Amino acid sequence: MTVITLTTDWVLNDYYVGVVKGAILSGNAGVSIVDITHQIYPFNTAQAAFVLKNSFSYFPEGSIHIMAVNKMAAREQPEYVVVKQQGHYFIGANDGTLGLMFDEDDGVVVSIEQFVKAESHIFAALHIFVPVALHLAGGGAMEDLGTVLPSFKRMTPLLAITEESVIAGVVIFVDSYQNAITNIRRDEFEQVQKGRRFEIVVQSNHYKINTISKSYNEVSDGELLAVFNSAGLLEIAINRGSAAELLNLGINSRVRVKFY
Repeated sequence: MTVITLTTDWVLNDYYVGVVKGAILSGNAGVSIVDITHQIYPFNTAQAAFVLKNSFSYFPEGSIHIMAVNKMAAREQPEYVVVKQQGHYFIGANDGTLGLMFDEDDGVVVSIEQFVKAESHIFAALHIFVPVALHLAGGGAMEDLGTVLPSFKRMTPLLAITEESVIAGVVIFVDSYQNAITNIRRDEFEQVQKGRRFEIVVQSNHYKINTISKSYNEVSDGELLAVFNSAGLLEIAINRGSAAELLNLGINSRVRVKFY
């Protein structure tokens, strides 16, 4: 059974989700449709890339992932691509979003030309992405869909800055528990730490953490903590609390790690 996933900024009270699912099942009732999320902030491609990047590898190889979030500039001619990377297919706008997901573009990239008409851009997920997904689910070749490209467009990911005794990072995602996920990776943390004690400064010198917890309940209710999450990223949380809300943390809020 082929899996087709959906990552969108439609929210659940729109009819778009039902229309796309109905069109997929009308074309192939044997596929399995999985909602990764429809709660992406409107046009927030960085958030969409983060969610899909940390989700897709848990699906079976050969899964088809539709990303219906894009931020094409005004008057920019839309271009859509299908990418095969790490055994999975990704369908979306060639606006740099897929470039945020992969360090290497060693997969196959095809500019979609089939199914593209002037009026199809109004609802590209329905009129372009669904037929492409059905084509792939039916065993069709990517190369039949359009022109093979050397690579996809890239946006530069926001990386933490590392020095001998400091890592300067920012919040890149706030989850549904209001935990603030940063762009500080476990491997770079350990590489700079070299066994030294440290202090994590959140937003200002008023909020400091000097230990990494293994779970949220290692500290008392309402206490601030830091963990490395399942994606290997430093996360600021409050046990049974809302860290982002209480500490006024949002996307791009600063988090610094000082080593002594």
